[in-house]
Amino acid sequence: MKTTQLLTFSFLLFLFSISSILGQDYFFKDKAPFISEIPTPEEFLGYPIGEQHTRHDQIVAYLTKLAEISDRASIDSYGKSHENRKLTILTVSNPENLNNLPNLKEQHLAFTKASINPTNYDDVPIFVQLGYNVHGNEPSSSEAAMLTAYTLVASNSSEVKAYLENAVVFIDPTINPDGRDRHTQWANQFKGNPLVSDQYDAEHNEGWPRGRTNHYWFDLNRDWLLAINPESRGKLKWYHEWYPNVVTDFHEMGTNSTYFFEPMKPIGSFDPIMPKENYEDLNNLFAPYFSKALDNIGSFYFTKEAFDGTYPGYGSSYPDLQGALALLFEQASSRGHLQNTDYGTISFPFTIRNQYVSSIATIKAAVENKARLRKYQQGFFKTAEADVSKNSFVGYEFGDAYDNNRNKAFIDKLLLHKIKVYKKGNRYVVPVKQAQKRMVQTVFETYNKYRDSVFYDASAWSVANFYNMKYKGLKSISLGEEVTSIERIVNISKVSKSEYAYIMDWDDYNAPAALYYMQSKGLLVASAFKPFSITTSIGNKSFNYGSVLVPVSKQKKNIDEVFAIIKKAQEKFSVPIFSTNTGFSSSGIDLGSGNFRKLETPKALLLIGEGVNSYEAGEVWHLLDTRVHMPITKLRMSRFNTVPLKDYNTLVMVSGRYYQLDSLQRKKIKEWVAHGNTLVTIANASKWAIDKKVVKEQLTKKEKDTSNTKIVNRLPYVDAGENIGREQVGGAIFEVDLDITHPLGFGYRDSSLPVYKNNEVFISPSKNPYATVAKYTDKAHIDGYISIDNYEHYLKPSASLVVSSIGSGRVILFADNPNFRGSWYGTNRLFMNALFLGKHVYVPRVRE
Repeated sequence: MKTTQLLTFSFLLFLFSISSILGQDYFFKDKAPFISEIPTPEEFLGYPIGEQHTRHDQIVAYLTKLAEISDRASIDSYGKSHENRKLTILTVSNPENLNNLPNLKEQHLAFTKASINPTNYDDVPIFVQLGYNVHGNEPSSSEAAMLTAYTLVASNSSEVKAYLENAVVFIDPTINPDGRDRHTQWANQFKGNPLVSDQYDAEHNEGWPRGRTNHYWFDLNRDWLLAINPESRGKLKWYHEWYPNVVTDFHEMGTNSTYFFEPMKPIGSFDPIMPKENYEDLNNLFAPYFSKALDNIGSFYFTKEAFDGTYPGYGSSYPDLQGALALLFEQASSRGHLQNTDYGTISFPFTIRNQYVSSIATIKAAVENKARLRKYQQGFFKTAEADVSKNSFVGYEFGDAYDNNRNKAFIDKLLLHKIKVYKKGNRYVVPVKQAQKRMVQTVFETYNKYRDSVFYDASAWSVANFYNMKYKGLKSISLGEEVTSIERIVNISKVSKSEYAYIMDWDDYNAPAALYYMQSKGLLVASAFKPFSITTSIGNKSFNYGSVLVPVSKQKKNIDEVFAIIKKAQEKFSVPIFSTNTGFSSSGIDLGSGNFRKLETPKALLLIGEGVNSYEAGEVWHLLDTRVHMPITKLRMSRFNTVPLKDYNTLVMVSGRYYQLDSLQRKKIKEWVAHGNTLVTIANASKWAIDKKVVKEQLTKKEKDTSNTKIVNRLPYVDAGENIGREQVGGAIFEVDLDITHPLGFGYRDSSLPVYKNNEVFISPSKNPYATVAKYTDKAHIDGYISIDNYEHYLKPSASLVVSSIGSGRVILFADNPNFRGSWYGTNRLFMNALFLGKHVYVPRVRE
């Protein structure tokens, strides 16, 4: 993590070399004696902790070794990363507790059930989950995980034995192994001998995309709520099996910082979902343990001034909505092995030691307050199932009649969070009164008033809006059959063979994937640019804008081969496909109409590399890889001059500075677009295209003050950061009015669409009346914080999606990110339309 916090204290000056502090005593001399048969990390790895960065497989191997030779530990896997690295949990306690773990688990889970009222709060060992290294290039914590595991498994001190008797500790050493190993390789390969502490050395400055993120460049510390990646889905499955009482989230921040532990800044919302007891009482209860541990080793730290737990998808906030106490730690990073700071040098071992002592302090605090923590968890779940107040909704009803695969994806998310869902006719109902009441609130509730105006991350997260899932609150509720699996959400009629044509609905979320599959197998397809109704194998059926036509007689394949491809596409993606034996429509266009337009197979480039937003680039890559199953060429900026653009019909540019593209290269792009191709720009890339005059569009400007005098009032200097920060749009949800007759709007039935905005890119509506595809509505605010000035003078007059012509080609400018964090199923379709229908997106000329 990063912080803009200006700190007055930092590290003590290290006047000795790294080699003199790498011994075992530097970390845990006060935990002796140790069992000699248990190898230290140094003995197992062949080098002292902190001398170099340890690969994930070595960490897992060491923890596996501890579990093999000690009766205090066992190891399990909860999944694999995208790159097939194992995700592991080391469970540590005394042998009696481990042998009795199933029974202890049952006793522990009794405190999470409102129908059971145990009072043995102090009798059951406290469950503590230590989570490390969710950001791959914040590596100190995984090294500390090995030290913590060794201490608990090997120490025979009375202190550690008491911890083992009174706690079950779950150690997750590397939450993001793909990112960690990317950074580990970088740091080790550029390590000098002697060490180079110069901040400008390559060791301290990773190449793009850096190791913070996972394989698809996602920030896994934002993924607990959204659960897009296997690392998060595996962890959530584990989490809802165990419901630990305390959860840690270890991070790193800027090199010139010190150390941070909770409490954080006050929570941003006026009416937070999280109980007040959590963020006021329990955080303050634990803080003295951390301060004492760090005081004992001479480390400086700060609290309360930075970070916030407003967004519920962090490792330090999601567990708070599950009756636990989640704790954030931030260590100044050495970003390598040794680096200069304003107060001397900071070493990798120093960063590791701070994380280690905080780990042990967490266990100590949990053990000494286990009765209070258990009573709190019990109260958390009891209040969740208490009666809802008379003025509140008792449930929510939702469901899209035209897109069952989007319904399925949304329900899958609800079930992953253990939210109870019921099917009532063709709709779905979620009651508020249930164990996961706070998660129900997280999914459906929206907010517009906040205590603070500066957020560490998003201020809006109503997941139903992510999915464009229209829903309504219920004052009374009638439950149908409980949905316990997504297996039967999508029920489609199997397509029958036709000698004439097949038609696929474009409304379904999976339709683009099915389309690309057909194209990749050599089928010629067309898109309906007007609606129609026609007789199909299941009777007369109406088809919306964008419906895909596969004319059998126009194919180079025979009837059986065409049917085999159609059948396979339906089986793979569960999309509605229908056969017809006539081209005559009962209403609307006939199948031979010129309003059916042949679609090109997308051949897409995505610009990546230094200066490009890796999050947004990863979101595009992930969407096409995992849902559309369509390849996209990821082109490094340094290779731009060598690529034959003529071989591609689509170029995607996400947010970035694009300083490498000079006037000649920008000319090259414009000429390529003018030949009939499609440039898709997202967020700040759209601003770049406007600023660099690639297109003739404009950014929204605030009306000038026409008065002759402008009085500038003096403001307190200390408030500057707050005042400036409130003008940033950190992440909020707004409503746009979408032209559903425009090719970019195909597949939508409702012109009202939620979009996510986390930038200050405000595009003026096009001067051409047909080119503004989506515009913010007069009452655009749905959820999250935006300043009055930004809302009234910039956002409301602006467009969210504009098309600009260049020759016979077009630039599709998104002001917002349609693929944000892999979760915006509601706006993904806009982006996919840009790829698949881009060739047919043009701006009609009007008389000026």
